Amino acid sequence: MKLPTLNRNHFIILGVLLFLLFVWRVGTALFSSPEIAKPIPIVRTITIGASSNDHMSSYPGEIRGKYESNLAFQTSGKIINRYVNLGDNVNKGQVLMEIDPIDVSQAYEGASAALASAEANYKLAKDNYGRFSKLYESGAVSQMVLEQYKVQFEAADATLRQARAQYNSSSNQLSYTKLVANFSGSIAAINGEIGQVVAAGTPMITIVEDGQREIKIHVPENQLDKISLGQKATVTFWALKDVSVAGHIAEIAPMADPATRTYTVKVTVDQMPADAKLGMTAKVFLDNGVSTNIQIPTNAIYQTDNTPKVWVVKDNKTVLLPVTISGYAGNNVTISNGLNNGDIIVIGGLNKLSENQEVKLEEGASK
Repeated sequence: MKLPTLNRNHFIILGVLLFLLFVWRVGTALFSSPEIAKPIPIVRTITIGASSNDHMSSYPGEIRGKYESNLAFQTSGKIINRYVNLGDNVNKGQVLMEIDPIDVSQAYEGASAALASAEANYKLAKDNYGRFSKLYESGAVSQMVLEQYKVQFEAADATLRQARAQYNSSSNQLSYTKLVANFSGSIAAINGEIGQVVAAGTPMITIVEDGQREIKIHVPENQLDKISLGQKATVTFWALKDVSVAGHIAEIAPMADPATRTYTVKVTVDQMPADAKLGMTAKVFLDNGVSTNIQIPTNAIYQTDNTPKVWVVKDNKTVLLPVTISGYAGNNVTISNGLNNGDIIVIGGLNKLSENQEVKLEEGASK
C-alpha cells in the first residue's frame, strides 16, 4: 500500500496543532489553581490516668509533739526571773519563770489581816451568843436580847466566810506569780524576757511533753473530702535522706483556720526515726484510693447541644464521644461515664476539629 505523500500544507497544519497544544499547556499551568496539601493540625492533649500517682496527694508538714502546752501567767506583772532556756528538759512542777509579786503580796497581807480580824470577831460573837443563850434559859434576859446576840453571831460568821474566801483568792494570786511546768518535757518556745510586763493569759513558754511525736499538716477545704480518720499515710523527711515511715491520720480539726482557710490534720507515725527532731520538715503522702470517676479539665468539654462531649484521639484521628458529668472540682469536671483510663483527650482548639480528622499530638504527649 502506498503511503500518502506529505506536502507543505500538511506540515503547516501539524505545526499549528502543536502550537495550539503548547499554548493550552502553558495556559493551564499559568491560570489553574495549584493543589495545596492541607497541613495536619497539632493538638494539645492529655492522657487520662497517665501518672501512677493520680490517686496520691501530698502535703508539707512539720514534726510536733503529740501534747504541747502554751503556758501563761494567770496574773499580770513584770517578769523578774527566767529559769529555763530553749531546749531545756524540765520536770513536772518545776518553776520556769516568775513575775514581781510585790503588788500581789500586799493584797495577800491585807487579806490575811482581814481573815484574822474576822476570826476574832467570830469567836467573840459566838461566845456572847453562847452565854446569853444560857441566861435566856434561866430567865435572866428576854428573848429580844438573845435575838440581838444571835444576829451578831450570824453576821460575824458571814464576815468570816467572806474573809476566808478573799484570803484564798489572794493566796492563789500569789502562787500565780510563778509559772510552773504542768508536765515533764522540753522547752520549745520562750516568748518573754526579764523586765517585760505581761498581761494575764499571754503565752510565755511552750513545753512539749516527753513521748510521742506526730506530723502536723494543713489541708485545703476543697480537699477535705479526700481524707478521713485512720487513713494510712507515708511520711518522708527533708533532712533524712532515704527515710520513710508509715503512719495514719489521728485527728482532723472540725473548723478551718480563719486566716488560711485550711484544716489542721495530725498524722501519727508508727515509729518515729531517732534522728527526727521537733520542727523538722516532713512530707505526708495520703492514698486517696482508686476512684471509678475520672477528672478532666473543663476546657476539654465540647458541647453544641445538651450533651457534653469530648474529643478523643484514636490512631491519630479524632473521635467525638459523649460523656456524663457528675460534678465539678475547681477547674476540673468529674466524668462518671464515657471515658476510660488511657484515653487521649484534646484540651485545646476543640472548635477547629472535625470527626475522623487526622491530627498530630503535641510534642511530648503520649500516643
